[in-house]
Amino acid sequence: MLTKAEKTKLFILETASPLYNEKGISGVSIDEVLEATKLTKGCIYGHFNGKEDLSEQVVDFSLKKMSQKLAVIVSQGKTSKEKIFLYLDFHKNPIDTFISGGCPIFNTAVEADDHFPSIKKKVATVLETGLRGLSTILKDGIANGEFSKELNADVFAFKILSAVEGGIVISRTIDSKKLMIELIKDLKKELEQYTL
Repeated sequence: MLTKAEKTKLFILETASPLYNEKGISGVSIDEVLEATKLTKGCIYGHFNGKEDLSEQVVDFSLKKMSQKLAVIVSQGKTSKEKIFLYLDFHKNPIDTFISGGCPIFNTAVEADDHFPSIKKKVATVLETGLRGLSTILKDGIANGEFSKELNADVFAFKILSAVEGGIVISRTIDSKKLMIELIKDLKKELEQYTL
């Protein structure tokens, strides 16, 4: 059971998460967080040591939330192929995303690259973990005879992650999910070529 202070902190993180995801770390002010949460500055600063600490914790929260959601969805697959397909289907609609504003992994990666080295490390860890996870699923599929040994699991995992993250950005920029849906179908079709 969470304490009142823990509940308040969680509420701040949950409320600030979509703001940061939509506007970026530099684009969100403490005043916007105050307005969204309807809390006082003293309350915010009682839980966070300034904007930098708030930003780091919001990014942590968003990345963890996204990673956990994906893990739950992917774990519902019984076969390696089902798991990969579930991962792909989760990203089919980049306009209406799990966390408002698109994928927090990519959104944060782009901004953190030049300006926030500590946050860049966090994003790198999430990306590497996701890449390893996809690769492991594909390698398991090869090991259990589901996929051909011709499938290069590491490269295909990188292709999936790169295509999905890039597809989300382009789809959100042109405000259309049509090509993303086709991209997902195409990635599935390519994986089918390795299915035994």
